[in-house]
Amino acid sequence: MRANGAVEQAVDVVRQRLAGLAPRVAVVLGSGLGALADLVRDPRHIAYADIPGFPEPGVAGHKGELVGGTLAGVPALVQCGRFHLYEGHAADVVALPIRVFHRLGIETLIVTNAAGGIRLTFRPGTLMLIADHINLMWRNPLIGPVAPGEARFPDMSGPYDAGLRALARDAARTAHVALEEGVYAGLLGPSYETPAEIRMLARLGADGVGMSTVPEIVVARACGMRCLGWSVITNPAAGLASEAISHDDVLALGGRATLQLAALLEAMLRRM
Repeated sequence: MRANGAVEQAVDVVRQRLAGLAPRVAVVLGSGLGALADLVRDPRHIAYADIPGFPEPGVAGHKGELVGGTLAGVPALVQCGRFHLYEGHAADVVALPIRVFHRLGIETLIVTNAAGGIRLTFRPGTLMLIADHINLMWRNPLIGPVAPGEARFPDMSGPYDAGLRALARDAARTAHVALEEGVYAGLLGPSYETPAEIRMLARLGADGVGMSTVPEIVVARACGMRCLGWSVITNPAAGLASEAISHDDVLALGGRATLQLAALLEAMLRRM
């Protein structure tokens, strides 16, 4: 999938289906957050089944399509449905949409995800602006030949753009949305973490934990894209509450957080 031709085939299909739209921003929607795609005006829906190399998502809460249009007046492309490493996909496949976005001329990537809360003050429904991440997935989509337009050794000292994060904090104040900030730990999954693993992650400096996002950001930075990320804290991580963790609860909380995240996303885009 790292072959230039494979990426270009996907780009050709998406560009044709966008019918002249030139998106400036790409938004990746996490578990339970698919309703954010309803914000897109004059939408062009592109099913993954129609895009070469794009597999169908195999996880509940992830719809399989790209939606192009405008968000808060900004030309945008929304990814509704991720490909996860834990589904058995190679890191190249997980990062394929990001490479397509880059070839389409998109320079800004906004990612969202559902995450477990490690910081003790986090409650279900907390929105966390991602300041940094820890890659514990033991996978990197840059391994192998250097893809066209990508850096061999991308600088990861500021993976989440400081200027975009400042805009996000300002947007949160304007939209009256409470916003925390912290470090996201990306693990391979699909099993949730043990209490001992959560204690380890806390000692490493993580505030939230999930099973996505990191490969996308790594490739985006290799392409020179500016990145911003939000986590919806859907549950306390293992060992921090008495209730068992379930994916159904993650989806339900993600749905309830959609309105706040929608207000934040639109307020953010108006500043770009």
